[in-house]
Amino acid sequence: MCMIAGLKRFFKSVNFVKAIVIGIATVSPVLISNFVLGSVSIGFSVSLGVVFCSPAYAPGSLKHLFFGLLSAILLAFSMTFITGSISSNIYVFLPLLVILVFLISYISIFGFRASLISFTGLLAIVLSFTQNSSNISLINHSLLVALGGFWLLGLVLLANFLFPKIQTDGLFVETIEKTAEFLKLRGKLLVEKENRDALFKRMFELQTELNENHENIREVILRKRINSGFSNRTRREQLLFAQLMEMYDLAISNPVDYDKFDLIFEDHQEKIVGFKKLMTEIGNQLEHISKVILKQENLKENLEIKKTLFNIKTQIDYYRILVGLPKSRVGTIMLLNLKTYQEKQVQRISGIERILNNYIHNDKIVAIKDAERFITPQDYDLKKLWANFNLKSPIFKHSLRLSVTMALGFILGSMFEMQNSYWVLLTLVVIMRPSYGLTKERSKNRVIGTLIGAVIAVSIIFITQNIWVYGVIAVISLPIALSFIQLNYRNAAVFITLHVIFIYASLEPNILEVIKFRVLDTVIGAGLAFTANYFLWPAWQIQNINEFLIKTISANKVFLKEIDTFYHNKGELPTSYKLARKDSFLKVGDLNAAYQRMNQEPKSKKKELGEIYELVTFSNTFLSSLSALGMFLRTNKTMEVPKQFETYIKYISKNLDISVQLLNNEFSFNSQEKIKLKEAQEFYDNYFDNLSKQRDQEILEGKMITETMKIQLHEIQLVSEQLKWLLNLSENIINGIKQLNLTKEHKSHK
Repeated sequence: MCMIAGLKRFFKSVNFVKAIVIGIATVSPVLISNFVLGSVSIGFSVSLGVVFCSPAYAPGSLKHLFFGLLSAILLAFSMTFITGSISSNIYVFLPLLVILVFLISYISIFGFRASLISFTGLLAIVLSFTQNSSNISLINHSLLVALGGFWLLGLVLLANFLFPKIQTDGLFVETIEKTAEFLKLRGKLLVEKENRDALFKRMFELQTELNENHENIREVILRKRINSGFSNRTRREQLLFAQLMEMYDLAISNPVDYDKFDLIFEDHQEKIVGFKKLMTEIGNQLEHISKVILKQENLKENLEIKKTLFNIKTQIDYYRILVGLPKSRVGTIMLLNLKTYQEKQVQRISGIERILNNYIHNDKIVAIKDAERFITPQDYDLKKLWANFNLKSPIFKHSLRLSVTMALGFILGSMFEMQNSYWVLLTLVVIMRPSYGLTKERSKNRVIGTLIGAVIAVSIIFITQNIWVYGVIAVISLPIALSFIQLNYRNAAVFITLHVIFIYASLEPNILEVIKFRVLDTVIGAGLAFTANYFLWPAWQIQNINEFLIKTISANKVFLKEIDTFYHNKGELPTSYKLARKDSFLKVGDLNAAYQRMNQEPKSKKKELGEIYELVTFSNTFLSSLSALGMFLRTNKTMEVPKQFETYIKYISKNLDISVQLLNNEFSFNSQEKIKLKEAQEFYDNYFDNLSKQRDQEILEGKMITETMKIQLHEIQLVSEQLKWLLNLSENIINGIKQLNLTKEHKSHK
């Protein structure tokens, strides 16, 4: 049943629909050309145009999709014509190949969508070798390539019209499932002491993935809201996204000082096991909701959530009685705060269930204020081209490396007279990435996938020599390969290999020879890619990690300032606060991604990995603490802000400034006002102690706790704990940077 459900889900996924669109766009011109004109030449040129432009068919708003594909069409046409014009003269072609590959690859400096358009240009350069000038002129071939791009664009727009929900629903399902995994990880962190490092590393990966998903959803639904108005469906999507963002924010905003938590509850582990179970059940319900969106299940309530919440409340009461006041007060408040956060998560789950049940009647939903400001703008300022034109830029180094390696691959193919030497270049274009780790991973998967595909192909050839069977396999394998590109590159390589081999099997009598050269060229291309990324202007992450740290620390400082401002002003949450929070999440996600790339590099190139891991952990925890403080202040009644709060904020901000200065090697020692900080610490400690003593006296007198006392106790305990933790983390960040600098200095002297 699980396998059948998985297959149904696969066939309903946006990746499969995208693959079908590209498959139809690619195959139909060849079939039409063959049956109508009696030749595949014209259809083949049109199909090449589809293949060239297909990378630009990526998630995003209709506007960006349209202009992205249009740019890809223009680039495919121009590169096909230019490279085709001079490909016969090796002395002209080789230097021009280096220049064109560098310039086209360098377009990636403008972001993800630009990198996909760049890939179109590189494909057009490589596959210019397939043009048969004896059958069709170069200009006609180039125009037919452009026609193929427009044919794909038309089908993409048609698919978007026929299946308007599939992209958005797919993004929501993926985001919901990753959010579920994130929540379950948070639960495991409470009790799995020995496995925390591995859990933290997976959590960093998930944060990066979730940030990317959130950006894609913002791009789609907020752009749709701006362009098309506020329909019922847009209302539902906006509400659903808001609930998911709240859940993610709550999860991030639920920091736990695990060392302190372990110490306080060392003899009372049973009191926190319930929290893990609750987070697991919330995650399970989210996974169920994702299946509801896919119409695989009917929506039903998770009754275990309420039972687990009741058990948690009971365990907290047992803890308070067992340990006794006042000794149990700190632990009880910690458990109550944790319970409050989880109750809010349950409320978010209920909110999502209401949206799915009755979203049409949500007429009171208001538009997101300043919605366009939440869409991350694409920076196409031409000044970026010059600013990154140096060996400090990873994209510049990648462009240079790729152009030189492509030239080397072309020379090797010409020298050894390979059957299809452009396969080596195609392998380089597909595999080589700016980072060593991703190139290494793709090289491995490409080779393994090609070998598996070759073995399957040989087996089929020995079973049958029927050309119609070969044609069916070639046609079927293409959409399957395309649907796997983003999900599993090794599997995609298997089906790409099958597609290519059986296309040639229809044309070449010696198919085993084709398979041999396909495998050989792939291995050569993968080897060149891997070697070049190691030796030619390598972009090791340690060279750029300071930049990611600076951006993260600076974003967190802005977020801290917004929290401070809101605490004083209260009232409606300003847009500037939300934008600062979003920016902090994105910058921490970028830092996590940089650490992951560093973790994939050779041991000799990541000697600072331990120091970097600590700084990444401190930065993530700092954001969690910030979010927790902000979440508490905006969801609870608060007292007048004491001046000692400002002392903490000033001191923490100064520590963040010092961190940035140390990373920039610009630090000049300026002593902080430690006397005032000590006074602030004493103020909060005394305030909590006095409230505790007052409450203890009330208990002796048999008085029930007042609402004011409850608010004051919770506020002073949580705010003071977060301030102390933020201060401690800011100092840890400084010390971590100093240690990192010492390690780098020691390494440079060796």
